[in-house]
Amino acid sequence: MQMRTVCTRSYNLLFIISPRKSYAGAAISKTPVHRNFSRPPLQILQSDNSGSTVAAHNRQKHRQYLGKILLSPLENIIDNVLYYKTVHGQIISSGFASNIFLGNILITSYSREGDLKSAAYLFDGMPDRNLISWSSMILGYNQNGYNAEALTSFREFRVSGNGYPNEFILSTVIQSCTRLASTADGLHLHSLVIKFGCDQNSHVGSSLIDFYAKTTDLNAARSVFDELGVKNVVAWTAIITGFSINGRSDVSLNLFKEMVESDIVPDKYALSNVLRACSTLELLKVGKQVHAFALRRTGAHMDVSVSNALVDFYSKCGESESGRRIFEHMLVKNAVSWATMISCYMQSGLDYEAMNLYKSMNRLEMKADGFSCTSVLTSCGCVGDLNLGKQVHAYTIKVNLEYDNFVANSLIDMYCKCDFLIDAKKIFIAAGKCNTMISYNTLIEGYSRNGNLCEAIDLFNQMRDNLIPPSRLTLVSLLGVSASQCTLIFHSLVIKYGFCSDSYCGSALIDVYSKCSFMESARLVFEEIDGKDIVVWNSMLFGYALLGSENEDALRLFLELLRVGERPNGFTFVAVIMGCSNTASLLHGLQFHCQTLKTGLVEIDPFVTNALMDMYAKCGITDAAELLFNRAVIRDIACWNSIISTHSHNGDASKALELFEQMKSEGVIKPDYVTFVGVLSACANGGLVREGFRYFESMIEFGVGPGTEHYACMVSLLGRAGELEEARTFIENMPFEPSALVWKSLLSACRDKGDVELARFAADMAVTCDPSDSGAYVLLSNIFASRGMWIDVKSVRKLMDENGVTKETGFSYIGSR
Repeated sequence: MQMRTVCTRSYNLLFIISPRKSYAGAAISKTPVHRNFSRPPLQILQSDNSGSTVAAHNRQKHRQYLGKILLSPLENIIDNVLYYKTVHGQIISSGFASNIFLGNILITSYSREGDLKSAAYLFDGMPDRNLISWSSMILGYNQNGYNAEALTSFREFRVSGNGYPNEFILSTVIQSCTRLASTADGLHLHSLVIKFGCDQNSHVGSSLIDFYAKTTDLNAARSVFDELGVKNVVAWTAIITGFSINGRSDVSLNLFKEMVESDIVPDKYALSNVLRACSTLELLKVGKQVHAFALRRTGAHMDVSVSNALVDFYSKCGESESGRRIFEHMLVKNAVSWATMISCYMQSGLDYEAMNLYKSMNRLEMKADGFSCTSVLTSCGCVGDLNLGKQVHAYTIKVNLEYDNFVANSLIDMYCKCDFLIDAKKIFIAAGKCNTMISYNTLIEGYSRNGNLCEAIDLFNQMRDNLIPPSRLTLVSLLGVSASQCTLIFHSLVIKYGFCSDSYCGSALIDVYSKCSFMESARLVFEEIDGKDIVVWNSMLFGYALLGSENEDALRLFLELLRVGERPNGFTFVAVIMGCSNTASLLHGLQFHCQTLKTGLVEIDPFVTNALMDMYAKCGITDAAELLFNRAVIRDIACWNSIISTHSHNGDASKALELFEQMKSEGVIKPDYVTFVGVLSACANGGLVREGFRYFESMIEFGVGPGTEHYACMVSLLGRAGELEEARTFIENMPFEPSALVWKSLLSACRDKGDVELARFAADMAVTCDPSDSGAYVLLSNIFASRGMWIDVKSVRKLMDENGVTKETGFSYIGSR
């Protein structure tokens, strides 16, 4: 008769117990008749009589049976750790508590489930341990990230006298040394490897190669690899990966070639790393060959990790469409696949596609990881999508990712780019001591981008108080917002931290000195930079061009750039074409236009096209500007603004308004702040009062709030129409304080109409707004002079002297051939 024994715990283990025998208290069946995982838990083993013991001749079979239970795969078990503890209890009750074989299996089982406390408790209580006991415990520590404990256990093993370490223990401990970056322990282990004759073992050799590679000793890694008698795929993958992660992608590719020629079939790890090397070097052709090799070896359905590496490779080589096709044809997509594709779109500037893919990921109930959240937050910041950014923020809180350094920094950056600095500061404060140099840099850059110099400097001081050294980005961000009196301070810090010869910091210094009109200082910085790249040259050229009075120096510098063999890019030509615009030098402008045609920049670079249009407009050649506009491959908002302003400033108001209506009808580009400045200027120049007010009132429909320039255009429009009092009323009803520019617009209208009294009032208001601006004084003086009021002219000149205001010196250019 058979008995079925049931317990009420949570495991559905069903065992059929053998019939009772007369010569033993209990007999255990040799093999389980049935194992059921769908019912309430059972007591695994039970004796017929509690006081009896298992018969001696059945103990070995019983031990083997318990081992089979531990080693058999678990299916539909709710709590694996509780299952193993239940079996552990039966082992103890059966009298096998001191059995090394079962103890070793239990240590491995507990470690595999992450219950190191139970594993260590069992290990410490074992009366006898063998090599496998130590190997299981050390491996358990290693697999669960307790690398220091793994090294400590290895030291205890060495003094325990339980034998010599085998290749498995040595490779495991070397892995722990690698993770701890413990060079001294790693070198000691290498000597033990040689001592115990394991230096030809491929597993130990692969671990040593990985150790030396991750401690940046590539010569030692290569030496270990070369000394291996038999190099398996793991050893090849380790050496390829080692050179790849240390920036020696060229060597990685050569090793991969040797690997294939040695008839070693690369596994998914080798293929992934060699693709990473191709993306680093941007070797599209070589990467495609590796892609073809992978298809030939694995067929269309390659491993998901290789597919992910291919998506990343194509995106970094500028072939985002190829990456998208691979992603769409993947039968199995994991979280890394989605994260890689989202990052591909983000890095390619396709921010809306990145955000849409993130939404699709959520609809499929895929769990986004920190990498996905970081990428999509970057895209949200770039396009200013605060709504989706907040949704991602809420998700990171839900899945406990908000304190991940990368995610937190991306959140700070997103809120800063959306001009929500208070929320960015809250995230920064919440991170507390976890804030890194990147966290400080992100928030400092956010403050700098929004012009908050005081907050940026306070945060910089806090950074130094916390003994976090500033990086190049820190100083460049501060230079971007620094006033002239702070520039010298930050320049001294650049020198102090050893960045004075750095091209990145040097470009920022040149830019800030140029904006402060300190061109001599900018040129000194330029001369001190070693190994000038094109960015440094462009910074100096833009400095000359933006100043307006140094255009000849810009042209000389361009010739020097060509002499040293530097290749100009689109921004270089934009800078020199701006210099031609400032001087209305059509001859030089035509020459630069020819060079851009030779290099093909006009067709692909909208910045060059816009600069040429502006140059031709300022030279009065509107036909050439319109021809460039009509042939432009990319018509962005700057291109439309250029052509509208071209016709507006050259007196063709009807054409400017016609182009504006065409822009609206196409519906591709939305008018911005600058667009309406050009439109309202056209109305003012053409005396179109009714149309001007209609366009002014329609600005709100496009989400553009009227600014100072728009109000100045409207005042000019009313003034030219002779409605001076209405213009004054319009100014007084402005929703914000009028600037000097608005009052000078009214002052110019008074000059044209001869209204002296209103001119006095407008001049007083303009001087009150900006006492250092000489424009209001000069306009009022000219009005008095045109009326023969010389005493008033003298009084205005005297007031300028008292206030220390100097009239800007006029200059003219004479072109010679």
